Amino acid sequence: MSQAPHHGHDHWPRRLVAALPLLPIVIVSAVVLVDLIGGSGMTWLPLLATGPALAATTNGPRGVLCVGLLGAAVGAVLGIRDDAPDDQLAVVLAALLAVTLAGCLASALRGRRERVLAAVRSVAEAAQHALLQPIPATVGPFRVAVRYSAAAAEARIGGDLYALVSTPYGVRMIVGDVRGKGLPAVGTAALVVGVFREAAYDEPDLLAVVARIERSLARNLGSDDFVTAVVAGYPREGQLEVVNCGHAPPLLVRDSGVVPVDPDRPAPPLGLRTLSGETPALQVLPFADGDQLLLYTDGVTEARNHAREFYPLADGLARHTSDEPSRTVTALHDELLAHVGGRLHDDAALLLLHKPTAAPVPVLHAPAESHDMDSCSPRIG
Repeated sequence: MSQAPHHGHDHWPRRLVAALPLLPIVIVSAVVLVDLIGGSGMTWLPLLATGPALAATTNGPRGVLCVGLLGAAVGAVLGIRDDAPDDQLAVVLAALLAVTLAGCLASALRGRRERVLAAVRSVAEAAQHALLQPIPATVGPFRVAVRYSAAAAEARIGGDLYALVSTPYGVRMIVGDVRGKGLPAVGTAALVVGVFREAAYDEPDLLAVVARIERSLARNLGSDDFVTAVVAGYPREGQLEVVNCGHAPPLLVRDSGVVPVDPDRPAPPLGLRTLSGETPALQVLPFADGDQLLLYTDGVTEARNHAREFYPLADGLARHTSDEPSRTVTALHDELLAHVGGRLHDDAALLLLHKPTAAPVPVLHAPAESHDMDSCSPRIG
């Protein structure tokens, strides 16, 4: 009767090979090759410590230990072959083993930090999903696309905010930017989004929604904190309401042209009304089939390239406008990353609203008049 194979014994050579880092092995092999060709004795043997030191930056403790032991064995063989003095060879091997042990410790600490960072990312992503809930591709009469990038790539969450909800008073949305960074900015963003979602359902007037957010921030923010935001709504067919509180003007796409929606009366950011005494104004715009509205944060328009030039968002939107909001937003985001060289230095959010052209209602032609068989046939009786 044949015995079942023992998977632990069968696979340990494969696991050992997988644990061995390639580049450190190449370095050890290069030292061996140079020593064999040049026959230079102890000159090149100290470079064997480079192997475990480099392995510590990319591999786990097991890989570092394997490279260190391999280097020690190779060093001992080459030292004996080259008739190296015993005391010098002992110093080289001791140094190699010390570097190996230090590399194992560094590798273990690095692995622990990576696990902690992975846990932080997981928590941050859960917080982001709770704060910035995914927006469906279709909301009410609109097609929508959103793209958000946090400058803190390790945490994947920042101080920009957005929300879009369908309410009894029409579709309403907000895009904003919290002053500051880190957890305080995330907390403020969560506060604004939470109040907006609640007020958007309760308040018939869009200015009342903004006032609710303002009162909440006045109770919870410091004197130097504020939030710039654009709050917009679509209360009835063909009409768009916009309230701009110190934020960058939205971009309106109409008839292949891009026009900034500058506020009729500038208003201070949310949280600063009590200091300025100014109140925001409601701006009403026509919004017909085929029109698009792009809301964004200053992380987009203030992104600079190596020549310190700002990203031209209006020009980019004119180049990439299409009937598919997701395609447009993706193209803008990719172009933005290419403009800055691949990494943003501030949070950036894009929200594109598209009112698709209504499909024409087919005209149903009346069928040709036909003769009733019963009326054409002679009656009986």
